[in-house]
Amino acid sequence: MPRSQNKVASHRRRKRILRQAKGAWGARSKVLTVAKHHVDKGLQYAYRDRKAKKRTFRQLWIARINAAARLHGTTYSRLINALHKKSIDINRKVLAEMAVSNPEAFAEVVKFATA
Repeated sequence: MPRSQNKVASHRRRKRILRQAKGAWGARSKVLTVAKHHVDKGLQYAYRDRKAKKRTFRQLWIARINAAARLHGTTYSRLINALHKKSIDINRKVLAEMAVSNPEAFAEVVKFATA
């Protein structure tokens, strides 16, 4: 019996990898084995950086909240503690956005939490 190669599936797989490598420099977008390594590494970086993105945004929010809280005579940790004690559930993303775009409302939140 002759050997079956399943050309349709293998061609589709190679085409998918080369499509993912489109825009890469030199052989990384043209040669299948090089493109495969490039795509695999790129997917690893994408997975890692989706996690890192969450960390960096949280750091940014905390820095903004801390800066705004210090303008009102308190610190980030004291403010968050006061919010938890008063059972105010505002996440850091919303607090940071409020501190930047609506300082009056942020001042009210700080005043209410620390009172």
